[in-house]
Amino acid sequence: MRFLLTLVLCCGIVTAPTYARSNKKVSHSKKKASNTGERSRTAAAAILDPNAVNSATWNAQLPEHQQPDAILRAQILLDRANFSVGEIDGAMGSNMQRAVRGFQASRNLNATGKLDDATWQALLADTGPALSSYTISPDDVKGPFLQIPHEIADQAALPELGYSSPQEGLGEKFHCKPELLAKLNPGKTLSNAGEEIMAPVVKNDLGAPVASITVDKTDTTVTAYDASGKVLAQFPATIGSEHDPLPIGTWKVTAVLHNPEFHYNPDLFWDAKPGDAKATIKPGPNNPVGVVWIGLTKEHYGIHGTPVPSTIGHTQSHGCIRLTNWDAARLAAGVSKGTTVICKE
Repeated sequence: MRFLLTLVLCCGIVTAPTYARSNKKVSHSKKKASNTGERSRTAAAAILDPNAVNSATWNAQLPEHQQPDAILRAQILLDRANFSVGEIDGAMGSNMQRAVRGFQASRNLNATGKLDDATWQALLADTGPALSSYTISPDDVKGPFLQIPHEIADQAALPELGYSSPQEGLGEKFHCKPELLAKLNPGKTLSNAGEEIMAPVVKNDLGAPVASITVDKTDTTVTAYDASGKVLAQFPATIGSEHDPLPIGTWKVTAVLHNPEFHYNPDLFWDAKPGDAKATIKPGPNNPVGVVWIGLTKEHYGIHGTPVPSTIGHTQSHGCIRLTNWDAARLAAGVSKGTTVICKE
């Protein structure tokens, strides 16, 4: 039995049994996926050696910027430990610092957010390769691929909000920037089925059910716990704004909806453009709420994905809790109706 229940996001409505808020701007334009994956850039472009990444070690005596191979390996190992850096990019940014700090705390290490010898040794408990070969499949390149327009009305005219390029889809599959795949695969074509490439070996499940979730406004993280109170996962997040603050308190999950439609209602947007009309946007990874919606008992709020993973942890939202699509899907796989969600300062 299908329930056509509306989930009113501050920016619109999604097919679900409660109400919620979404991205800071629904009518944002999706950044075009990099074309660097079609062929390698010039010799001046940065290139990463997969063998060097897989064998990289951390040297506390060297500055971070001189150790891109080790940073990339650490990001992938953190992802596999379920301490997500968001979009894997090989850079020691704020999202990676949050992931390192969370990982350190979970291992009873000094939680500085910086890589050190003890943290590196703890990461190396995972002995698998950071990068492995992958053969691009026909499904990866079959499309249809469409550039996502800026205006809501134009988005609503599309039959689906799919990927804009094979590179974008591969980036989401491997939790990384498309540009990173290009650097790892110079001379390779990332839009041809049968092409063998090197890509991050990532994780897409938590390994256990989620008993509770904490959304930390100050740290801009979402942390999942098992029934014993052990940390299962930590994700960087985009949380609330001045106009639509995070709802502090204890809530419950009301529903988990995969590939939701999005029903835009300008009356619920403080920054809606004059003349905006209601519109329905079809499902897809470039839908304003991404590939997953986790509804909460707090009306108008939920946890969901995003069409622009590079913004996670760096921008504001319309009150909701945004994760990368892959992190939202990873979290959603472990939660169920009634899971406790604590939102705190």
